[in-house]
Amino acid sequence: VSCNSVEQKIYINLNDTVPCVRLLNATHQIGCQSSLGGDVGVIHFLESEQNLEYVLTTGNNPPYMVILESHLFNRDVMMKLKNGSSRIAGVAVIKPNSNPVEAFSPHTSCPNENTGVYSESYDPALAHCNGTMWNPNGNGLSYEEFSFPIFSLKDDNGTEVIRQCYMDHNRAVNGSVPVYPLCAMELSSHMSAVTDTVTCMRRSDTSGLSLNPEQVCDPLGNYNVWGTTKGLNNSASGHSENETVVIAAARLDSRAFFHGISLGADSGTSGFITLLAAAGALANVTREAPPPRTILYAFFQGESFDYIGSSRMVYDMQGDKFPIDLDNIHSLVEIGQVGLHASEGLWVHTDPVSRRNASIETEVKNLTDIFRSVATSLNISLGEPDVSQPLPPASFQRFLRAQPIPGVVLTDHRTSFTNSFFESMYDNAEYLNLTFPAGLTPEEQFNYVTDTAKGLAKVATLAARTLYRQAGGAEERLAGINADELTVAHMLYGFLIQTKNPWFEAIVSPEDLPALRAFPPEHYVGVNFNSNSSTKLVSYVFINLTGMAVNVSRENCSSSGKFEDAADSTDMNSYTWVRGVTPPNATEPAGYCVRSTTRLARAESPAFLLGEFNSSTYSTWSESRWKKINARIFLVAGHDLEMLTLGVGLAVLLVSLLITFFVNAKADFLFSSGREPANATY
Repeated sequence: VSCNSVEQKIYINLNDTVPCVRLLNATHQIGCQSSLGGDVGVIHFLESEQNLEYVLTTGNNPPYMVILESHLFNRDVMMKLKNGSSRIAGVAVIKPNSNPVEAFSPHTSCPNENTGVYSESYDPALAHCNGTMWNPNGNGLSYEEFSFPIFSLKDDNGTEVIRQCYMDHNRAVNGSVPVYPLCAMELSSHMSAVTDTVTCMRRSDTSGLSLNPEQVCDPLGNYNVWGTTKGLNNSASGHSENETVVIAAARLDSRAFFHGISLGADSGTSGFITLLAAAGALANVTREAPPPRTILYAFFQGESFDYIGSSRMVYDMQGDKFPIDLDNIHSLVEIGQVGLHASEGLWVHTDPVSRRNASIETEVKNLTDIFRSVATSLNISLGEPDVSQPLPPASFQRFLRAQPIPGVVLTDHRTSFTNSFFESMYDNAEYLNLTFPAGLTPEEQFNYVTDTAKGLAKVATLAARTLYRQAGGAEERLAGINADELTVAHMLYGFLIQTKNPWFEAIVSPEDLPALRAFPPEHYVGVNFNSNSSTKLVSYVFINLTGMAVNVSRENCSSSGKFEDAADSTDMNSYTWVRGVTPPNATEPAGYCVRSTTRLARAESPAFLLGEFNSSTYSTWSESRWKKINARIFLVAGHDLEMLTLGVGLAVLLVSLLITFFVNAKADFLFSSGREPANATY
């Protein structure tokens, strides 16, 4: 027996959709949501901006579900739809298979302007990007609030079904008015939280008197990944005597208007891949000839949302909740956007305010001189902006808010961002020119070293050699420090094309193998404190590039393992069991244990630890919860037919009631059995 439900016959569910969701901070809310039961509207493909008049005023069948091609997904069109929201049920944006020519950045023109170092108390002349407008293409669309749902649709067969439905039923021909039945769409993305973080966290407080408390929002946050060239006692905290550290930092996360498609190829991914490759290049030399200073690699999560990860690490250092404190830091080198360096060269940015201190100036000059010397030896174009120019948006700013520290930020832009698609869905593999010759198999693509991989490997070599010299390493060792181009190619493929590849399958634990998919990981920070796929993969890659295989059983390869040598203890190292590769003539991979200094540290804003949900010092971003995310299309009947159906239904109901009343009133007569009286005699 086979059957189909009525629902399946009416609706076509849309797959590969990504919703715009609601975010909140200390003062307001941004993002999108539908009504409680979802919003329904007649589908209209917007063919040009001039066609807006139809959906906003003249169309006969509002409300409309507007379908936008990517070139119409801009601030002007979206704000007009927002202002005419009484006739707009929702918006669906078709994500193209190739990037547009025009620049597009839905972020603000001054990212993280209120939580960086420059403020009224730290050179007001440089606050609010007065010195440099870092993201001139930023239109602020990601920071708007929309009262209707907005979804992204993948340009595939599902989109073609929508187009065909629209052409068959909704498109006006020769000025005629479309007639029912019409093709309609329903978008469901109702958000539980409203107003701001202060309000939603109060409503989520489970310590109240509510018998059925409901969590309506969650703080944005994840985990930072960090590790060192020399084991630090993770069980200790606070100032570490006789320990001097050079921090090498990069950010892990990115964002876009639709968080599920935020790859951040240049804005975030190029930086952390470069730092991972640099760490791999330094692994052997720092074991064979350890420099006097320890290099601490830090990959920060949540930096797109007011520096969540870096502010938490600084907070922990200030509160003696980290193996070192701020006084142990000698200097800091941050790798920012470096994916487009081929066109603009590389630039080392410094802080003009802290450089007014003579000792800081001396250290910064020494560091920039090392960068120049190494860049010259590698034939890399490297410059330094005007000394009065402030730092670009960078994690380094959160350290400077705590105390003056010598440091630089390495980027691919001198002033404004070279990245035309900063924090947008177009900052992807295509934008970094990560392309392959035609006819290659997926395995051949995975092992193909693109020009992008070669370029980033060169930048990683620059960073690695500079870090080694800055840590006090011998100059004669520099020639042997080189980042591997194939490793960089593998990382670019894994983080921007698809995670399901031979290298990632070999370096993850068996439990995490199912998480590897035929698409790239999500780089949005999220609210999952079990760590998202991007965080886990970066930690596995870092473990693989900097760790050492040890002959330890799987049972002992854990934080509870017992080791005779104190240098092998779990206070100084972490132990991870990885899947490994399958040997020839074997059917199962040969797993093994890796010892490294890799750690995960919670990246949650201190504002939520302190209960200061209206903080102006720390990030207060939270994400609303929701119950259902869904998108589907169907044919909707005309109002006349609906009224006729209702009328017929009411008539049938009334007739049924009358018949029931009549039958009930005459029941004795209608249902008499004709039996003889009980007193009958014979």
